[in-house]
Amino acid sequence: MPRLKRTPAEQRLADDAGPEFLEALARGLHIIQAFNHERRQLSLSDIARLVGVPRASVRRTLHTLLHLGFAETDGRLFRLTPRILTLASAYLASNSISGILQPAVERLCANVGEACSAAVLDGEDVIMIANAAPNRILNLAAQIGFRVPAIASSLGRVLLAALDERELDAVLARVPLQKLTPMTVVDRAQLRLTIRKVREDGYSLVDQEVELGFRSISVPLRRLDNRVIASLNVGAHSRRCTLDTMRSGFLPKLSALATELQRQMI
Repeated sequence: MPRLKRTPAEQRLADDAGPEFLEALARGLHIIQAFNHERRQLSLSDIARLVGVPRASVRRTLHTLLHLGFAETDGRLFRLTPRILTLASAYLASNSISGILQPAVERLCANVGEACSAAVLDGEDVIMIANAAPNRILNLAAQIGFRVPAIASSLGRVLLAALDERELDAVLARVPLQKLTPMTVVDRAQLRLTIRKVREDGYSLVDQEVELGFRSISVPLRRLDNRVIASLNVGAHSRRCTLDTMRSGFLPKLSALATELQRQMI
């Protein structure tokens, strides 16, 4: 079988990663990541366009995913199956932090009566690795695996504040700034100042920048060596919790939990 020509992006990845880089695996992961809550079903052509991979390679990858039970098709459109969750389960099962954080955010949720989460930085997003919510429904469908832009969220800004100036400047230079709500800050200079203030304050309070009517407050979670490894937050509807309530009521409990958990973060 003739070797497929690499796309420019794949060539750059291969050059950076060296001879051990496995193109087929990289293409397969990119194709899986093409699916999300807005793109639940995709045609072969859709996927090829989204990931910039030749149709022939996409066809073979989809055939493999179908054979392994990670995808299904009606003959034209493809979608992921629940078996794909075993990939996330492998991470959660092998990551001791998740096992510690899940019961911790459940306790905090029961204490404050609002949604609580823990997240880690993943590229330009934060991804939730623990989540608990009261019985009432939240507009923001946060759950384990849920992603939000780091630059616009309190969870993300806490993690960005832990970067050094060079790393932060690199993120601000490359991240696309999108107006998710009328409140979303999209000025890079203002964002830099905001994140520096988060670094000084030790917490981030974001008001309706990710979703209208939803505000959240976050603190860093540190290891014993003081390195920030995750963030913890409480989120609530703006009509139910004032900004002052977030600061005076939730922040002390978040900070206390972060201090308690640090002793377990080795």
